[in-house]
Amino acid sequence: MSDTASPFDDLPGDLMIWVLIVSELLVFGAGLAAFLGVRLTDPAGFAAAQDHLHRTGAGINTVVLVTSGWLAALGAQATEVGRIPRARTCLAGAAALGLVFLAIKWVEFADKAAQGIGIETHPFFTFYYLITGFHAAHVAAGVIVLTLVAVRAQPREVEAGAAFWHMVDLVWILVFPVIYLLR
Repeated sequence: MSDTASPFDDLPGDLMIWVLIVSELLVFGAGLAAFLGVRLTDPAGFAAAQDHLHRTGAGINTVVLVTSGWLAALGAQATEVGRIPRARTCLAGAAALGLVFLAIKWVEFADKAAQGIGIETHPFFTFYYLITGFHAAHVAAGVIVLTLVAVRAQPREVEAGAAFWHMVDLVWILVFPVIYLLR
């Protein structure tokens, strides 16, 4: 076994969490690129479909996720200095805000269903449901991860959990303007 340092030694968390994060960013990036490509074929139809979205709810969800990311970062910092109760509180707060995000997203999906808008209504909604639904699944997974790392409160594990959560935040920061705002 070698004593030489690896450039990956300074990564927060584990190398495998970074492999996961990069692969997830590539998947979401491909989905958004496909959305934008198909949008070029029917800009008026995409704009009309987009008018059915809840931009205010999506904006609130943006603030919710950014705030939860801040709490996750505070939790990671607290874990590093041994302030475990504070770390757990911050991580629980981040997870709770993840649940708020999911509740708002559920209301939005339920409203679309009540309007009869489904995945086959228009290509816009195919992408909308796939991208935002896949993201919501990542939020749900992130809530579980944050809860688990809060219980154990080990610095390397909390760093990995927070890194995953920041990826979920970053993806939403990209999804929000592309799906909800771009005309």
